[in-house]
Amino acid sequence: MNVSTQMHPFNKLSIVIPAYNEGPTIHLILDRIKEVQLVNNIQKEIIIVNDFSKDNTEEAIRKYIDEHPAMDIKYYKHEFNQGKGAALHTGISKATGDFTVIQDADLEYDPEEYNELIKPVLRGHADVVFGSRFLGGNPHRILFFWHSIGNKMLTMASNMFTNLNLTDMETCYKMFRTPIIQAIKLQEKRFGFEPEVTAKIARVKDIRIYEVSISYYGRTYAEGKKINWKDGFRAIYCILKYNLFK
Repeated sequence: MNVSTQMHPFNKLSIVIPAYNEGPTIHLILDRIKEVQLVNNIQKEIIIVNDFSKDNTEEAIRKYIDEHPAMDIKYYKHEFNQGKGAALHTGISKATGDFTVIQDADLEYDPEEYNELIKPVLRGHADVVFGSRFLGGNPHRILFFWHSIGNKMLTMASNMFTNLNLTDMETCYKMFRTPIIQAIKLQEKRFGFEPEVTAKIARVKDIRIYEVSISYYGRTYAEGKKINWKDGFRAIYCILKYNLFK
């Protein structure tokens, strides 16, 4: 697949939100997204994929949609739990915006920073933009030392194979030109999405990848953080699988 270097319109941003057991708090991230004014009056399309939650996530989402009819929210649900990656696959396939961004349902990432991701695109430079938690002077909650070391090690391992110089491969905030990400066949159904999509994006001919600084408001496990050390080993496996065995 080749990437055209000509300027493309950017009128709508698709925001894909995978949700699993986020019933008590999902309205908070939707409120944040609602408040964001995107530059150039870019419109927002919100795509929520409920990955067979066991709590009241569906009721909370449907209530929110009913109470905010002016918002462009599309809701999909899985009939059994498949994992975050699978929810992202569903959401990406439904996107109709010019660009698509990933947004976790928790409050670790700030939708106000969509405009930071958009800047390199509007300047005609980027097809893909990663939001890095390790660049610049934005606020970061101080949490887990070994998580940060693990993230940096995974990013370095990924970079060695992709020949990219990313600082945060594992970031949630990745924004893609929608036709590009929809043309990539993604397989990882759980937390292997990040290394897989990075490996496959890096192989797109003439792709222009940028990184911008973002803030990070991390959660503790008591507050609902779901990723753990097993997911780190899966990420290593995915880095090897999608780079060595193309």
